[in-house]
Amino acid sequence: MFFELIVNKFVKDNSNVKDDTVRNSYGVLGGIIGIVVNIILFIIKLSVGVIVSSIAIMADAFNNLSDAASSLITILGFKLSNKPADREHPFGHGRIEYLSALIVAFMVMLVGLQFIKSSFERIVNPSPVAFELVSFILLIVSIFFKIWLSKFNKFIGEKINSSALKAASTDALGDVFTTTCVAISFLASKFTSFPIDGYIGMFVALFIVYAGFNLVKDTINPLLGEAPDPELVESIERMVLSYDNILGSHDLIVHNYGPGKCMASIHAEIPGNINVVDIHEVIDKAEREISKALKIYLVIHIDPICIIEGEVKEAYDEILSIIEKYDYIESIHDFRVVGEGDIKNLIFDVVIEPSKKLSITDTELINIISEGVKKYHPSYNCVITIDKHYT
Repeated sequence: MFFELIVNKFVKDNSNVKDDTVRNSYGVLGGIIGIVVNIILFIIKLSVGVIVSSIAIMADAFNNLSDAASSLITILGFKLSNKPADREHPFGHGRIEYLSALIVAFMVMLVGLQFIKSSFERIVNPSPVAFELVSFILLIVSIFFKIWLSKFNKFIGEKINSSALKAASTDALGDVFTTTCVAISFLASKFTSFPIDGYIGMFVALFIVYAGFNLVKDTINPLLGEAPDPELVESIERMVLSYDNILGSHDLIVHNYGPGKCMASIHAEIPGNINVVDIHEVIDKAEREISKALKIYLVIHIDPICIIEGEVKEAYDEILSIIEKYDYIESIHDFRVVGEGDIKNLIFDVVIEPSKKLSITDTELINIISEGVKKYHPSYNCVITIDKHYT
């Protein structure tokens, strides 16, 4: 494939996409290609727009110029996000890539808003568009340029899992659509005096604003703290459970500090009667090996469980029978019985199914479960924590 030839030419060790240096090289390559292609298209379309006096074509030209600026910001974003961690930023500067994409999105919207104004003025005060065959052919050629650029950005974006380059691919595909509309309106101007140029210019400008809005939404989500990649979640949970004496896991939380820069914590359930030193060795090994394999920083908290027999097992089974009627309760964990004599505390966490909407408050749910326990054991007190998924 031609894309792979380009990558092999300019990116050393290109198969090692998890390496920060290699990933940075991919990003810079995608940005440089984007700048070159968009500058060429800007020059072509601006020349055509000025020659034939078409606001729609000039709007499309400046859209390409903003795309070139976007590619430049993408390069800067990759460079800055690859800076090593320092005292002020112990987890590195990876989120700069998201910020750079956000700046690009606002630039795209600004260009669109400017051409909404210009297109409206053209509708109010129309002027003739001079159709020329050579100019029309150049517009058609520019469409194929954008199709190629969209596919190239998609190839690079999927290769290194870059939201910035995937967004650039979508943006380029949108440009294919807008330029096609511009070309159709340009051709139509040959057969009608209706000011279609201004209307198409308005349509293109609105499309640019809409594309910018979607880019803002896509890039702001990881900054706000979106749910982690389901594949990463599944990999962490599966790998943790693969180690000896780890019986279960819960409370997985993943913090995203930029592409390929994640910190995660998880609770691992272990037998309550195991030697502390022995399980400490297992946990240390798991943290080290999983962190290396998944390119994350993993911290594992251990939760001893003693639900084997006797009073604890009996109390645990009673709790399960109480909560099974509530479909919004997914599970319980960290269950233990604390105290001496008749008065004892049942301490546990209740996990709420994330897809269910509760019609009651957390306090009301705690009271319902506590009252159910009181029917079995009036002397038992429940200490319940309502737990939610963070994945």
